Amino acid sequence: MNFAVLVFPGSNCDIDCFKAVEQTIGQPVEYVWHTSTDLSKYDAILVPGGFSYGDYLRCGAISRFAPVMTEVVKAAEQGKFVLGICNGFQILLESGLLPGAMLRNKSLKFRCHSATLRVENNRNPFTTQYAQGELIDIPIAHGEGNYYCDDATLAELKANDQIVFRYHGENPNGSVDDIAGICSKQGNVVGMMPHPERAVDQLLGSEDGKRMFTSILNAWREKHGAAAVR
Repeated sequence: MNFAVLVFPGSNCDIDCFKAVEQTIGQPVEYVWHTSTDLSKYDAILVPGGFSYGDYLRCGAISRFAPVMTEVVKAAEQGKFVLGICNGFQILLESGLLPGAMLRNKSLKFRCHSATLRVENNRNPFTTQYAQGELIDIPIAHGEGNYYCDDATLAELKANDQIVFRYHGENPNGSVDDIAGICSKQGNVVGMMPHPERAVDQLLGSEDGKRMFTSILNAWREKHGAAAVR
């Protein structure tokens, strides 16, 4: 299984994502620059966190027009797996791959700490190794993670089982309905503000993020048959 980790000017979690793939599932992974126009060799695309293009105008708004994002949209339409984390989630929203928008944290402060999430959908390719309703410890680090959508969109997210994670206990940013992560209707595109790549080893404080990577590898193998090993 081949992974791509996108790199925009201002990305700062690309190395974390790269190392998470290497250390958790040992699959081939490459950095892909934002000017790339070919993602055909990759089975999964990770859009990492950071401050792409300095977060000018609006988080993710400029990255949405990078050449590589045209290819990400094509990959998503082909059913390939796409995971946007933090700034990557913002980019997926701006690209129209996921519904809704991001606002400044309700506190108007940057929040960087562990957060407790509840798994709302363990039937998604990225979450099959979690239990439904399981509480997991995944860190956050963002200033604009206040997920917003209108009432009609929220009702649609609920009806289609597109809410993947909710904050449990404290809602650190004011997100509507405590939403921490959502997926596309097809389920192959996931966006989340917390950082699973920073929770793959107990030395980091939690290894609860590890199962997101093992889940997607298992999903890919099931999709391509038991003989698929790379």
